[in-house]
Amino acid sequence: MLVLLPPSEGKADGGRGRPFDPDALSLPELAPAREAVLEELTALCSGDEEKAREVLGLSEGLRGEVAKNARLRSAPARPAGEIYTGVLYDALGLDGLSPAAKRRAARSLLVFSGLWGAVGIKDRIPSYRCPGGVRLPGLGALNAHWRGPLAAALPAAAGTGPVLDLRSTAYAQMWKPTGELAERTVTVRVLQSSVVDGVEKRTVVSHFNKATKGRIVRALLEAGGLPGTPEALVAAVRGLGYVVEDAGEQTERRRPGKPRALDVVVTEL
Repeated sequence: MLVLLPPSEGKADGGRGRPFDPDALSLPELAPAREAVLEELTALCSGDEEKAREVLGLSEGLRGEVAKNARLRSAPARPAGEIYTGVLYDALGLDGLSPAAKRRAARSLLVFSGLWGAVGIKDRIPSYRCPGGVRLPGLGALNAHWRGPLAAALPAAAGTGPVLDLRSTAYAQMWKPTGELAERTVTVRVLQSSVVDGVEKRTVVSHFNKATKGRIVRALLEAGGLPGTPEALVAAVRGLGYVVEDAGEQTERRRPGKPRALDVVVTEL
């Protein structure tokens, strides 16, 4: 099973490690596209600071991110699983996984990125700031820049098992599975259920969404062998105690060549 995750906007410091090695990253076929983004990003951030802040959508308080980006080639690097932080990654708790679950995570998790395209959690990268929705002056929109390279690389990475797609909208635009691979892909939307004046109300709440997705991945990794089919994946999520509504179980509502969409309904965080 392949699990596709969004990155976090905030990132941990790279610490004191050696710089990243572009030849050591997962999905080496992405190297030319990575180099193109890295070259323009570092050049942009080494020049006019105000222009760089505008392009990257950074507030005044995040001015230091520009200087960080300018030093990416020489900055210390750490495993991506340590660089990415925030609600989803706190709930996933990579550091606290059992040894067997850590091995499964290393084989199965890919984090999407405006700078790297996608990286494994063991890939050593520096701390950076480059959202997937950025439009660089030379390359243009990064989500469009990555579509071709990712379309060429990810089918082989997905293998023959299910794909659990937990990406946010900006990163889902970088690559969309097609054909038979799309039919093996399962997307998840987390809905918070509450009762207002005796009537159930369901809403999408960012914090619930991110935390629940992180917990689901953690529990699947710790449960043992990962599911080998979309049907087994749906059953596994239900087996974790979640309320799952799956339109794909109704034959007349299945969409050929489209991912299977799950709604996971929660009442409390």
